[in-house]
Parts: sequence; structure tokens; C-alpha cells
Amino acid sequence: MSVEKDHPAEGTTGRHSGGAPGLEGARERRVRTGGIELCVAELGDAARPTVLLVHGYPDSKEVWSAVATRLADRFHVVLYDVRGHGSSQAPKPLRGGFTLEKLTDDFLAVADAVSPDKPVHLVGHDWGSVQGWEFATTRRTQGRIASFTSLSGPSLDHFGHWIKKRTTRPTPRRAVQLLDQGIKSWYVYMLHTPVLPELAWRGPLGKRWPKLLERVEKVPADGYPTSSLPRDAAHGAWLYRDNVRTRLRRPRADAYAHVPVQLIIPTGDIFLSEHLYDELEMWAPQLVRRTLPAKHWAPRTRPDQLAAWTAEFVLANEDSAAGVAPRAPAANGKYADRFGGQLVLVTGAGSGIGRATAFAFAEAGARIVAVDRDAEGASRTAELARLIGAPDAWAEVVDVSDGQAMEKLAEKVAADHGVVDVLVNNAGIGMSGPFMSTSAEDWKKVLDINLWGVVHGCRTFGRQMAERGQGGHIVNTASAAAFQPSKTLSAYSASKAAVLMLSECLRAELAGRGIGVSAICPGLVNTGITAGARFTGVTEEEEERKQQRSARLYRLRNYPPEKVADAVLRAVVKNQAVVPVTPEARVSHLMSRFTPRALRAVARWEPRL
Repeated sequence: MSVEKDHPAEGTTGRHSGGAPGLEGARERRVRTGGIELCVAELGDAARPTVLLVHGYPDSKEVWSAVATRLADRFHVVLYDVRGHGSSQAPKPLRGGFTLEKLTDDFLAVADAVSPDKPVHLVGHDWGSVQGWEFATTRRTQGRIASFTSLSGPSLDHFGHWIKKRTTRPTPRRAVQLLDQGIKSWYVYMLHTPVLPELAWRGPLGKRWPKLLERVEKVPADGYPTSSLPRDAAHGAWLYRDNVRTRLRRPRADAYAHVPVQLIIPTGDIFLSEHLYDELEMWAPQLVRRTLPAKHWAPRTRPDQLAAWTAEFVLANEDSAAGVAPRAPAANGKYADRFGGQLVLVTGAGSGIGRATAFAFAEAGARIVAVDRDAEGASRTAELARLIGAPDAWAEVVDVSDGQAMEKLAEKVAADHGVVDVLVNNAGIGMSGPFMSTSAEDWKKVLDINLWGVVHGCRTFGRQMAERGQGGHIVNTASAAAFQPSKTLSAYSASKAAVLMLSECLRAELAGRGIGVSAICPGLVNTGITAGARFTGVTEEEEERKQQRSARLYRLRNYPPEKVADAVLRAVVKNQAVVPVTPEARVSHLMSRFTPRALRAVARWEPRL
């Protein structure tokens, strides 16, 4: 192969089929650069856009295997072991062999070998992202990178300027930020000590690391990390020693990204503060921000989310480079940075509040599972959600009152799309009438859907969230009737009050697992719930008349379901416990707390329907 003169790539050798653990079917080759050989793995069609995944410390390329296999059907996916890691050779001597300049040589050699004629889409995690920032900001890589996705790894140059600003122009807020990151960076100081890191990794730490990751980060025990971990970690200590102090003391002043950048910030990352990226737009003018409820090793715990975001970003930049309009509308909702690419399941999504909620999440770029008993309504919601901005949306037909059906749905969704990030238990029915005229069958019907439907959703999908160990959020639709008694709503109010208390109890139980629970309490909202509401103790003709009058009242009130949907998204973002939505719901909630006697008096009033 021909070699560009501006870097020391020396060619490739020995292309063969095989594949590392977790990368079955991958094609491997060796790329020579700077006197060493790098192990490179490829999946997918080489004629498609190339996505190049770079791992961090103390990992090997297998950290990306779950993401790579999800991308391989749409892209040419390339992974390589960084020098001194996995199946790649280590430089001799180690000291001075891991500088960012030499790592850039390696990247260019790999890029030239796997995609000689087109720029690659770069994705980096941890030290792979630290390297990626170097590649995306140095002049000699211009034209070789089409886009860069950064995960859990800042530019050392940007970090150096961030520290300098907080030490030379301190404020109380900046001092707190500096102290917080200083504490999070404890391991960096340890890795600068001589010999001890190598002894620890080749000894007890290397043996215990997989179990430690499984317990603390909830990383699945699925063959990762590979057996080369102790050696990889010992070699990788030189990444820190060769680069950190030098760059933090004398950061480059020209470290501006010359490519579009997608920044993904795991909100549970114990090593990096979110404030490290506060002024990043100054360095990366074409920046897209994402926040992900996950811990540091998101490539292993959230591969579905990362694959979805990566694919979306790559395709958008491919379209932009080709001068054509994007193939799907970009997420432009208020909370696109929070929900883009996340998996959201909404029950009762065929109409009303459920449909509006699905649309609101779709506008924020979430993937949608629209669940309803009405197949046509669910399909229509999924179809429109894709047009609005959802990267993808699926319709599922389920009766939420059927526990076994909900179990099967949860298994199907997890197998096909991943674990749900946000669950909205919205399905419900209305029922009005005096207690004495409400039959046991009426009670069973309203409790089966309004209460047991929520219980089934929380049990099935909530269990998956807890087992994944990366947090999530559950939203249960209660009602203002949960705290406002009424002489004509005994069954309905009891079901919604149970949902409200269930939500409060679950919130306490799941808080330690990073799972939030919110109860949404709308008031009179203009939806179709009155059309199917039951009115007990009356004839069929009288029931139909009451349904029509109720529907007319709701239309006159004309409070749109879109406002409830906005409240749902806000509740998830702010992790709110109880959210009364309409003005009358907020007034009733306040009265239930401060003037309950007045609320009881109101309960005796019977609307003339």
C-alpha cells in the first residue's frame, strides 16, 4: 500500500478471518507503524462509511464489541488495540512510547489501512476519547476524520485551560469545581507513582478487576475484560506518565476541533465532572451534546444507546458531506440532549396523553415503544413518532391488565431494542358513579387497568432497569382525583390514589438504584377518556348522555394533553415526585395538604352531567 509522507505508517500484514472474543466473524489484520504492529479488527461492508472505535484504559478493543456488532449491519466498523494493549505490540522502551504524537501516528496508519480514500468517523471512550480529541484538533489529521464522538474523556489541552482559568481567576463556584474534579482524579496521581501500578495490576488488582467492575459499574460478566488485562493496564500507565503533566502544564492554544463533535456525558461517571465540558463550545464550534444516565463503562452497560447515537450522528454527517438533506429530522425538542436515542415505552399510547407523551419524547430524539390495546392507534402513534424525530419507533398491542402479557412484552422489548430507559405507565380508564351502585365487576375492571396495569409495568420493566444497574425513570399517571375526594368517583379515585402511593413507595425503594419514580396528576385534560368512561347505576341511554356531556365539559376546558406531556418530560429531567399539572390539580393538591376540610366539603358536590 502507498503511505503518506506526513506520518510513519509502514503498511499491513497478514489479513485473516477470525475475531477476538465478542467479535466473532471479525476480519483481523496487522498494521505496522513506528516499529510496532497494531491488531486491527473489522466488521461490516468495507464499502460503507467507516466507524473507527478507540478504547480507553485499562481496556482493549473488546470493550467496544457490543457496540460494534450493533453498528456492523449499517457501517464498516473498525476497532484496534492501542499500542501495548490486547494483541498489539508495545513500544520499547515503554517510557516515551505512548505520547499523543505517537498515538496520532498509529491512528493515521490504521485509518489509511482501512479507509484510504475516505475520512473515518471516530468514536473514543476514556483514553480513546482523550486521543480522539488530539486527532480531531491537530492539523495533520485534517481531511482524515469526518466526525468525532467523545465519551468519558476530555482533551488534555482543554482540561489544562480549564484548570488554569480556575486557578488564575478563582470564584467560589470555580473553586468547588476544581476541588470536585481533583478528588475524582485520585487515580491519576496513583498512576504517576513508579512501579506500584504495575505491581498492583499484575497482582491482586488485575485478578479482582472483573468482579470489581461487575459490582460497582454493573458491567456484565460476559467475557470482558480479556485475559490480557493485567499486562494492558501495566503498559497503559505510561499513557498518563507520558502526557498528563506535560499537557496540563503547557496546553496547546490552538486545540480547536476541525470536525463536528458529539459529546456524550454519562451523568454517573465517578471519574469525570460534568463541569469539565462547561466551555467546550469555544473549542468545538460544531458541538452536539448528549447526557446519558450511566456510569463510566457505558460501552459495556449501554451499547444500545451508544450505537443509536453513533449511527444517527454518522448518518447526519454523511448526508451533510454529500450536500443532501438529512434522511430523518434531527431531534430538536427541548430535552434532546437528555433523551436523544434513549428507549422510552409508553402504555396507553394510542391516543390522548399517551400519544402526546410519545410525541414529546420523539421530538427529543428518543426511540419509542408505543403500547396500546388498540393496534391501529399504537401503529399510528409509532408512525407519526418517526416523522416527528424519533430515530425509530415500534408499536406493540398489549392489555396492561394481563400480567403474563406484560412479562412477554418486557422480554421482547429487551431482546429486540434493549432495556427501557423511561417507562410511562399511562394506560387507564374512567369510571363514575356512587359507591353503592358500583358493582364488584366494575371495581375489578377499573383496578385491573388503572392499578394492576401500573403494577405490572413497574414489576416487569422496573426489574430490568434495576438488574441493568444503570438507573432509569418510571412515570405513573395518577390523577388529581388521587388527592381530591368525590362522592361520584370512589372506584376511580381509589385506583389513582393507590397509584400515587405506589409511586411514592417505589421512589423510596428504587432511589438507591438510581431509578427515579414520578406520579403525574393531570386534572381536566381534553382527551378521549370520557368516550369510554363507565357511569355506574344508570341506564345505557343515561350513561351515553353523561359521556357526551362529560366530553363537552372537557372540550370546553380545552386543556391540551401536550402540556401534560411537557410535565412528564420535565418530571423525568428534574426527578420530581408528585406533579399536579392543571391549575385545578395544583389547587386541589395544596388544599389536600393545608385545608383538607374545605376539600372534603367540595367532595360533596355532584356535577350535573
